[in-house]
Amino acid sequence: MIVPRNRLLIWVSALAPPLALLAAAVPSLSVVCVVVIMALGVVSIADALRASSAVAGIDVRFPSVVRLSKDREGKLEVQIQNQSQKRRGMRIGVGLPDEVLATDPEQDVILPSDAEWSRLTWDCVPRMRGKFRAGPVYVEGISPMGMWSIRKPIPAETEIRVYPDLMTERKSLASLFLRRGIQGFHLQRQVGKGRDFEKLREYVPGDSYEDIHWKATARRAKPITKVFQIERTQEIYVVVDASRLSARRQATSGVESGGPPILERMVTAALVLGLAAQQQGDLFGLITFTDKVEKFVRAKNGKAHYNTCRDALYTLQPQIVTPDFAELYTFIRMRLRRRALIIFLTSLDDPALAENFVRSVELIRRQHLLVVNMIRQPGIEPLFSSPNVESIDDVYRGLGGHLRWQKLRQLEKTLQRRGVKFSLIDNERLSAELVSQYLNIKQKQLL
Repeated sequence: MIVPRNRLLIWVSALAPPLALLAAAVPSLSVVCVVVIMALGVVSIADALRASSAVAGIDVRFPSVVRLSKDREGKLEVQIQNQSQKRRGMRIGVGLPDEVLATDPEQDVILPSDAEWSRLTWDCVPRMRGKFRAGPVYVEGISPMGMWSIRKPIPAETEIRVYPDLMTERKSLASLFLRRGIQGFHLQRQVGKGRDFEKLREYVPGDSYEDIHWKATARRAKPITKVFQIERTQEIYVVVDASRLSARRQATSGVESGGPPILERMVTAALVLGLAAQQQGDLFGLITFTDKVEKFVRAKNGKAHYNTCRDALYTLQPQIVTPDFAELYTFIRMRLRRRALIIFLTSLDDPALAENFVRSVELIRRQHLLVVNMIRQPGIEPLFSSPNVESIDDVYRGLGGHLRWQKLRQLEKTLQRRGVKFSLIDNERLSAELVSQYLNIKQKQLL
């Protein structure tokens, strides 16, 4: 596409109207005026025909994948090829998705001489987690006489992957990631004798009869005791509920904020727990579900595996469906043979969902150690807990919140009788609470 520049508009406005008036006022000069105007037209047309040379030989290359963090400033790098290797000025813009905001979507650059490739970066801030496409790139050059701008789209695309921002959570849990023991600077003694078999040795007075290896005792004709060691590698699974209740908005300090869905906090907390498990040498796995199991990543360790879990979570979005806990537990029962710590991130303030959860949990509660966590919604608290009561409506609203809180307390007791721990956690403390639960279970050897 070609568009006129200010230079052409100035020349036309400076010559055409005065010459037209002069030709009307002095007929003898009309021929001269027409010739001058036609000459200006010929020059501008000639310049327009040569304008395509301003963007000739220009090509753009994107990296195949760009990784950014939500709400953190990042850079999008573009390589520009100038085949003529001549100095030229250009304006370059990139087509970014609405979810990625650029501080300066268009940039004026000077391509240096004797250099075929140049590098240009855009500062941008992603506002939403997920996978997006950027491109094409638009370049604008100036005709040789500066009368026209020639604009050309170049079909270059890149995949932008926007991950959750874990920096804030990691700062609040900084001591966890120091390689100096199970919780920062302080080594904590793990309780219990362990469950992993280590070796056999001769019986020592005081050993428990349940630790005697009777077959080895029969073969050697003397008492032999089994020695166990504390488990160093355990399987940790986080189960993330992406069904309809996960689409509710986050709240801060008990007030609706209109922020992102609570699923954002669940995803962030799951990744933080994955970092903690990796730091402690345990195996970390992931399950996401709605009305069916969406993704399953078997528990492993290592940086490559953590990246796999992150890639499985960063595109997760809430779906307006009802969760099917029976199918979820059937899947877990069939796929997870080894005893594992399974941490659920879900919402059970719907009585029908809570009843379904309690009924279905019987499938796996004896085989695995289950911990259920739910983000506290605004107003779910005991009556008279909030001092902000100014009207009768506030009293009734508080009474409704108290009834919801009481039902969740009854659910907690029901699950506790089945060996399942249930916790109602404030939105801002979800990551810290998950890591604390995991470390306490690991310390006490509850697995």
